[in-house]
Amino acid sequence: MNAVADIAIDVHGLTKRFNGLVAVHDLSMQVRRGLIYGFLGPNGSGKTTTIRMLCGLLTPDEGEGTCLGYDIRTETDKIKSQVGYMTQRFSLYDDLSVVENLEFVARLYGMPDPRGAAQAMIERLGLQQRGTQLAGTLSGGWKQRLALGACTLPNPQLLLLDEPTAGVDPRARREFWNEIHALAGEGLTVLVSTHYMDEAERCHEIAYIATGELLTHGTVHDVIADSRLVTYNVTGDGLAKLAGELAARKGVDMVAPFGASLHVSGRDAAALEAAIAPYRKSKSLRWEHSEPSLEDVFIELMGRDRSGKPDRTKTKTQ
Repeated sequence: MNAVADIAIDVHGLTKRFNGLVAVHDLSMQVRRGLIYGFLGPNGSGKTTTIRMLCGLLTPDEGEGTCLGYDIRTETDKIKSQVGYMTQRFSLYDDLSVVENLEFVARLYGMPDPRGAAQAMIERLGLQQRGTQLAGTLSGGWKQRLALGACTLPNPQLLLLDEPTAGVDPRARREFWNEIHALAGEGLTVLVSTHYMDEAERCHEIAYIATGELLTHGTVHDVIADSRLVTYNVTGDGLAKLAGELAARKGVDMVAPFGASLHVSGRDAAALEAAIAPYRKSKSLRWEHSEPSLEDVFIELMGRDRSGKPDRTKTKTQ
């Protein structure tokens, strides 16, 4: 596959406004085929708008690009025919069985052997014992698995997942992600919106969007390294009071409680050391230098304003 064919999405300068308000501003990115690409950011940050523009489902006010080799402005119908979309809310028919739902989807897409296609998907996803069960009576994890089967049944080239594991237990989440990685290994490109840090770490690459702007993107390793955060883990007595005091000090860009400890971070190592120096003398506190986690990076990013500079209010966010 040549370099151009290896790119699933290639967009430049995308901007979208709603009623005069900027939802996404001057966004550019590339996504290679076969990647699981995660989108993270606060609610209302522009994640869904971005994904819809990337896939030709929403026309940008400014910017251009391609998705699956098609122009996102002029060839949207061709893009849509190659996209599978799994919403956060279960959208299949509760009063149809598992196999009936899958056969319906197969017929909807004009597949030559709807019954055979449905049965093959049931076997792939381990639904053999639930084929005749009404979809509405399935648990959250099994509904999720059925929904994944339905949106991948027509063999799309691109899969959109909008908070796909909300309300699902940890085992079902892990099994779901195992299947997503298997699909990506077969060449499917996946765009996923999630708030879970462990899910973000399962993505090949991630992007963080806030107030409509792309603040950082790349592999998890690259995003953490590019943050330039210096982080300490603090344990001991009086952490609630300590957190309030540290958050007000120059040089401290992020203070967040993690269980029985605090994560204290700053992007200027010298300024951070000066800020915490008086507290390191306390015998009731234990300070350990640690590598910043992905969650540390995202909490720090959430404290920035649109200019990309730290917000000096440094609201403590769990």
